[in-house]
Order: sequence, then C-alpha cells, then structure tokens
Amino acid sequence: MACGMIVLELTSLGRKENNMITIYGLKTCPYCDYVKEQIKGREDEFHYIDIGSHVKYMHAFMDLRDNRPEFDHSKEIGDIGIPAFVLEDGSITLDPAQVGLKEYNPNTPSCSISDHKNGKQGC
Repeated sequence: MACGMIVLELTSLGRKENNMITIYGLKTCPYCDYVKEQIKGREDEFHYIDIGSHVKYMHAFMDLRDNRPEFDHSKEIGDIGIPAFVLEDGSITLDPAQVGLKEYNPNTPSCSISDHKNGKQGC
C-alpha cells in the first residue's frame, strides 16, 4: 500500500498541472539558476522544483533520473541531469531551448568572493 502512495505522489510532483512545464533544479546549480531567472513572472507556464529543498523532491527527481532514458548520457558523463524539464505530455528534455529558454553560457565570468557575500544569483 505504501509503495502505491509513493508512486501517486511522485506523479503529482512531476507535473503540477497539465498545461505547465515542470523544471527540476537545485539552487546551487548555476545552470538551474540561469533558467530560474528566465521564468520569473511566468508561473502560469513553468513550475520550478528545487530538489534540495525537501527529500520528497529529491526522491521524485531521482526516480525520473534512474528510470528514464533521457538521463542516460548525463549519467554516462557524470552529470546530475539538471535542469530537467518535464513537458506537459510527460516527456523529458535537458535542453532549455526545447522549452523556449536560453542555455547558461559557461564562458561568463566566475563569481568573486564579494559576489558570494552579496548573494549574487548563481554563486
């Protein structure tokens, strides 16, 4: 019985509403932070889940990562696979462009100590 309840909860965590894209990310991930900045004010289109904010979110993400082929390449190269985008139809992509967002540019300058102290996003 408990396993069935977990499956139902994971399904509901993956898609807040049928017409929304769910994004799994982590606040310490600069790629995720870059995506999160782009969706501000677009809560009717995107639902952002910080997988580090509660174990149930981490569990939901790990269930996807462990069982979906979209994460195979990420696992092969040692990446986590975030940000991950769960589309309205349940399909998953790791490409922000496929949901109309821009990808993080790793060539941007690194964060300084003062950036960290001042709470600069992505640091």
